[in-house]
Amino acid sequence: MKRPLAQWGVMALTVICVLFAAISSIKVMGQLRSTQEKLDKAQLAILSAQKEIDEIQKSREEEAKAARQKALDEKKVQEAKEAAEGASQEREVQEADSDDAQTEEENSEGEEPSNSFESPSNGIMVGIDPGHQGSWVDMSALEPNAPGSSEMKARCTTGTTGNYTHLEEYQLNLDVSMKLRDILESRGYQVVMTREDNDANISNAERAQKVAEAGADIYVRIHANSSDDTSVSGALTMSPSSTNPYVANLYEESYRLSEVILDYYCQATGIGNRGVTLTDSMTGINWSTIPVTIVEMGFMSNQGDDTKMADSQFQQTMAEGIANGIDAYFAQ
Repeated sequence: MKRPLAQWGVMALTVICVLFAAISSIKVMGQLRSTQEKLDKAQLAILSAQKEIDEIQKSREEEAKAARQKALDEKKVQEAKEAAEGASQEREVQEADSDDAQTEEENSEGEEPSNSFESPSNGIMVGIDPGHQGSWVDMSALEPNAPGSSEMKARCTTGTTGNYTHLEEYQLNLDVSMKLRDILESRGYQVVMTREDNDANISNAERAQKVAEAGADIYVRIHANSSDDTSVSGALTMSPSSTNPYVANLYEESYRLSEVILDYYCQATGIGNRGVTLTDSMTGINWSTIPVTIVEMGFMSNQGDDTKMADSQFQQTMAEGIANGIDAYFAQ
């Protein structure tokens, strides 16, 4: 049966409408998919930006924390210096009053007033031991490792040598110690040195006895380190343990002295802090009768430490760091 032409037209129109609707639907779906992809990319961009913001915020917080710590450390150093200067000024005033009284007495007796002048003093004496001595000095004779000990050790040794600079440790120790002496004296301290040249023939036990007999309040021994592993670097200090059979009574103050000097030294120089090592085998410690520390300033076997420590200007910084630690010790 043939369909009327009108019916064929309706059917064709219907098919066209359906196809148009399908095409529109496909186009809409494509647009939706494209929009979703754009949304996904935007979400990723937002997450990435948030991550960067978080990292920037964390970095700023760390910088702020470091700045606060630096300010705190600088404040402690300043307080220590002010305390030392205050003590020095007080002592200077006392000496000035004493000088005035003496001058008046001399004038009343018809004598000429004295023009002598003494450097200001804060009343504190520091013993400094530049470790070792020249290789030409024979120190092979033995001495007891401690008072009454049957263990015998060499009176002293030459020390190590810079792997890269070839600087002798005994010379490095002396150079830094002399700079430390000058800094301390400028801050009002009295200083007693165990040696002031490389020809000294004085044993480790005799050095400890010398500073104690001079009336020193603390004993600071200046040394440098060495290791078979050239990658090892950093500074450390040595102190007697609480069970030392000879100087256990010095443990607490010696440890405090060792810790504070090391902290300020590393802060000033940027050399790594390897902490305080407890030792009971060092003759110079076991013969001490006052708080004592050994400052191992760095490793001469390490290229970085060795090169820095051989530089005269850096040695001044090293000495200032140790002096700042001494200031802080007496300010506490």
